Amino acid sequence: MRKSLNAFLDELASSSPAPGGGSVAALSGALGAALTSMVCNLTVGKKKYADVEDELKNVLAQSEHLREQFTELIERDTVAFNKVMEAFALPKETEPQKALRAAAIREATKEATLVPLEVMKHCIDALALAQAVAAKGNTNSVTDAGVSALMLHAAVEGAGLNVRTNLNGLDDPEFVGWKEDEVQSLLSTSALMLEEIQAIVEEHLQKK
Repeated sequence: MRKSLNAFLDELASSSPAPGGGSVAALSGALGAALTSMVCNLTVGKKKYADVEDELKNVLAQSEHLREQFTELIERDTVAFNKVMEAFALPKETEPQKALRAAAIREATKEATLVPLEVMKHCIDALALAQAVAAKGNTNSVTDAGVSALMLHAAVEGAGLNVRTNLNGLDDPEFVGWKEDEVQSLLSTSALMLEEIQAIVEEHLQKK
């Protein structure tokens, strides 16, 4: 996604169903990653944090890579949704057409499920980076690390809703069961990581 923020928000607010919640979840991930990068940039080069400079340079490279991936997923979610709509619009007058349409819907829905699931997985990686900067980054920006974690967890929760609603439309018990378990695992991990980061942030705030 390379459109301006205002253009994206106008499109989001319109009657068009896409971009929607899935793209917003990916955007939340991008915002979280960008905040982590900011804390890194406010730490690297400071004498006070010379002992963690190499580590946070590495964190910065990873967070910027994740930010790029989240940004791509904003658009990919919309594309995946549109493919589902295109599949539903296929003709269904004859039995062969019905079979072709059903297969197209199934495959498009699976793809639309995997995109927000990818957002969730990237968020876990990004939360690990947010935890690192909360613990070792510039203490003047510790609350930014906390906001990063909140945005990333919101992204996990939001993307999880999109995965679940897509799974509800699939008649593939094995795929659905596998992905449902994955979603619950990612949600639990994200919640635990958020709690740990918030504890680090609170500890820093109590010292001020």
